[in-house]
Amino acid sequence: MEGSDKAYDVIVVGVGGIGSAAVYHLSQRGLDVLGLDQYSIPNSVGSSHGDSRLIRLTNYEDPEYVPHVRRSIDLWESLEEEYGEQLLFRTGTVDAGPEGSETVEGAITACEEYDLPYEHLSAAELSEQFPGFRLPSDFEAVHQPDGGFIHPTRCVQAHVAGAHDNGAETHAHETVVEWDTTDDGVRVQTDLTTYEADQLVLTAGAWKDVFPERVAEKLTPWRVIVGGFQPESPEKFTPDALPVFSINEGDQGYYGAPAAGTSGFKFGLVDNLEDVADPSDFDPRPTEKEKERLRTVLYDKAREYFPEGARSTKRLKTCMVTHTPDQDFIVDSLPDRPQVKVGAGFSGKGFKFSGLMGELLADLVTEEASKVDLEIFEMDRF
Repeated sequence: MEGSDKAYDVIVVGVGGIGSAAVYHLSQRGLDVLGLDQYSIPNSVGSSHGDSRLIRLTNYEDPEYVPHVRRSIDLWESLEEEYGEQLLFRTGTVDAGPEGSETVEGAITACEEYDLPYEHLSAAELSEQFPGFRLPSDFEAVHQPDGGFIHPTRCVQAHVAGAHDNGAETHAHETVVEWDTTDDGVRVQTDLTTYEADQLVLTAGAWKDVFPERVAEKLTPWRVIVGGFQPESPEKFTPDALPVFSINEGDQGYYGAPAAGTSGFKFGLVDNLEDVADPSDFDPRPTEKEKERLRTVLYDKAREYFPEGARSTKRLKTCMVTHTPDQDFIVDSLPDRPQVKVGAGFSGKGFKFSGLMGELLADLVTEEASKVDLEIFEMDRF
């Protein structure tokens, strides 16, 4: 590896949702930061794009994440004020399923454990309050007013703009070929030049080759599909009229959001169809299997639960998510190379935490105490 053309305090590899937040928070602390991405910044190749990502305080799957969501909301509001453009849309959230389901009971547990305001509603009460919903009569729901959705593309733009204001650099269309540690830091070789830095932050998403083997072997990229539908009654599917939602039938889960941007009413499947062998060859065009899933599951189920929400199909979107074995994140320093920090495996639920993950990575770099617990993200749990 050749000598360096320029030295930095920190280099961040991958400037998507997590990486852009890391560049921003590191630059806020007065560090000289370089962010590198092989694609445009932002881009629609990985997991950090589109019109909406849900942000739920209920977190029935992992109630211990509630403090992390609270801190995330604080950070989004702060970034929103600085950027001068709306990033967080507080629609409220609905978690629904058959009576006594894990989704509903878990949401109630999270609300009561963390003193969150909520309403426990029957299917009929839910429809009365939010007319877009038409759930089966034996379903019930938890409505929590503080959650909503964030705009991913706009959030990446806001973090990058703030980082630039703080003096950081970001380079698009510059691919990292190799990196290694040195006696006093790291050296990063790209397809254009070589850089040196005191520390390195790896936030490369599904591109496992960037990560050391002990991290890469814990990461599995998957394709996921989300439908976008043209509502028959658009007024019932605006952010003012419809909360974001999670619905679980027991063996199948769904999620969605009101119509925002150009995507229409959002309705997605909580499952993985197939893994992604090579993210660099990822084809975002729906496969025949995914089109069939749209016709036989997504559209029919959207029409069942939201009769006026899916007049016609507007969009079928695919993207990548990268899972860890336990679907918790990896945010840690490499034990054998502590000058290298890793943010990886955000398992399809990470974007809402991206501002917080950037802050936590900055805490690791600067050795500052974090405002939330980092222990659940440490690599030694595997």
